[in-house]
Amino acid sequence: MKYYKKTGWKQFKKKPIIIRAIQFTSETKDMVFNDIIQVQGNVQPSRNKENMIILIIPTLEGEMTANLGDWIIQGIKGELYPCKPDIFDKSYEEVK
Repeated sequence: MKYYKKTGWKQFKKKPIIIRAIQFTSETKDMVFNDIIQVQGNVQPSRNKENMIILIIPTLEGEMTANLGDWIIQGIKGELYPCKPDIFDKSYEEVK
């Protein structure tokens, strides 16, 4: 941590924003695809090398792949992107 202070790095925390998300699972895959195609029409279903269903999601950073188990997040500008379950669990909690 001392190195970062010497080079001008600063610490930041995320602003508390509410996002929308749904987990892409074998049980929700059809609903997820039907919902997100309404939000972002260029999302494509596909299959990986193991023949498992995946979603190809174009993002500002390029195409991203959502595998079963991943969360699909709708960002603050309406953009969609996948998030691995472990990262999602560490970053978000459900609003009730």
